[in-house]
Amino acid sequence: MIHQQRLTATLDGDFVVFLIGMRINQPWKVHKWWPVATAMPRMIGELRRQPELGFLHAEMWFSRTIILVQYWRSMDQLLAYATSKEAAHLPAWKAFNQSVGTDGSVGIWHETYAVAAGASESVYVNMPAFGLGRAGKLEPAAGPMHSAAERLGRTRSAGEAVGIQK
Repeated sequence: MIHQQRLTATLDGDFVVFLIGMRINQPWKVHKWWPVATAMPRMIGELRRQPELGFLHAEMWFSRTIILVQYWRSMDQLLAYATSKEAAHLPAWKAFNQSVGTDGSVGIWHETYAVAAGASESVYVNMPAFGLGRAGKLEPAAGPMHSAAERLGRTRSAGEAVGIQK
């Protein structure tokens, strides 16, 4: 469903944004990149079936570089999943290292950001629930939630908002 109104996402407390992806460096080596590309959807399925692990939501984009943005309740929960012997991650990581390692055929990367409560903001217009708006909840971006500065708890004068020098 497309939400035509101006919305913002809220998520109580601290949370983690985890960016992870892969890059197909040698497209003709399907036997190298296909197992890597199919491992992440299996992990996401596992995480969705076990919300107690702290996973909140993920968005994925496919091209030569596959990108996932994941939202987690805490850094401890993300790290616990990454190192769990019962989870799908460690076997996938071991398989990658055995099959690809550093041969250059497939690149992998991740970035992890701990977000303190109140230290993020978002706005969505003419969008379905997306990203942080799916990990948390959507609310009208009006009144005290109208501008990015206000959503971050920083108020500005009207002149500052449009770049007018005092």
